[in-house]
Amino acid sequence: MPKSDGMEEFVYLIGKISCFDFSYAVWIIFLGAATLQIIYYLIFYLPFLLSKKAGKEPSSYPPVSVIVCARNEERNLRRYLPRILEQDYPSFEVVVVNDGSEDNTEYVLKKFAARYPHLKVTFLRNDPKFPHGKKLAVTVGIKSASHEHLLLTDADCFPSSNQWLKKMVSGFTERKDIVLGYGAYMPFKGWLNKIIRFDTLWIALQYFSFALRGIPYMGVGRNLAYRKSLFFQHKGFASHSAIESGDDDLFVNQAATSGNTTIVVDPGASTVSRPKLSWKDWTYQKRRHLTSSSHYKIFHKLLLSCEPLSRILFYFSFVTLLFVPSYRIHALIGFGARELFFLITIILAQHTFNEKKLFFVAHVLDILMPFFYFYWLVMNKISPYKRWK
Repeated sequence: MPKSDGMEEFVYLIGKISCFDFSYAVWIIFLGAATLQIIYYLIFYLPFLLSKKAGKEPSSYPPVSVIVCARNEERNLRRYLPRILEQDYPSFEVVVVNDGSEDNTEYVLKKFAARYPHLKVTFLRNDPKFPHGKKLAVTVGIKSASHEHLLLTDADCFPSSNQWLKKMVSGFTERKDIVLGYGAYMPFKGWLNKIIRFDTLWIALQYFSFALRGIPYMGVGRNLAYRKSLFFQHKGFASHSAIESGDDDLFVNQAATSGNTTIVVDPGASTVSRPKLSWKDWTYQKRRHLTSSSHYKIFHKLLLSCEPLSRILFYFSFVTLLFVPSYRIHALIGFGARELFFLITIILAQHTFNEKKLFFVAHVLDILMPFFYFYWLVMNKISPYKRWK
């Protein structure tokens, strides 16, 4: 009997040690993840959101070429092109590249050209033997542009105000060659719309705050400006021409530096797009965008992956520690500290980007979005996305 009692005591002791080791390991993971999360908020997100974002109005405005690529965009051109053509700006042209459209895009552009003398239209034909993506259309538009300063947007976008051109161009200085802007989506009812707008807000929060810290890594083609000479200095899209996506973010990732890039954040400087209305279409769009992210610079990929990974570890370790009485209070304090930073960030971000009704869904999406991205990345590995639009 004494031998049996000794064995039971040994097993019990081993069990206690194993439980202690596991709980301590989870606590270390939680502490590290919470610390990393708070670092992102204190170093990147909050300094950007609390910074003075209004730029100085320049004494003069340089001539600008607005580049728009359109493939079968008859309806959107009718609706939105006049808002670009009627900007309050002293000297500008709008270059629309009709990228092999098979609808009435050509007819619509001819009517607009007769009405607006500063509209320039170029045409790119489809060739089944030599298929092309959006990058060729953008390149054709840039080569057709008459001016050094370029502002790029999409055919399904419209400026949020008639001051959009002035505000975006105000970011250019003698040293600043790239200007990053915000591209919002229209608010509609439903969860999908809230998810799309939260995802857009969070991506913008990252690329604006990183750029402000001297680490520019991407921009969105819906609202992006740079110099024509910079485009040709980097040989356009030559370094990533084989990649379907990346006409915006990969070019910025390649050409942007801490010294030549600036941001413009102003309600009147944003563009607005119609969001996808089905999960299938949105998933397709996200998968296309993610085909370029794997080609970012290594430091950028590390910086972008650490945040969602630490977020997943933060939530999983927190839930685990709730079942460990000795660490429960400490876990609740750490969770509360991180959540306070998150709540302040969401409130300020909604105000900064003029987004509404995202506060109450933000917590759910804060947990879910890393899993969405993981799913899209896995799907791209299994079945790569091939079309640009």
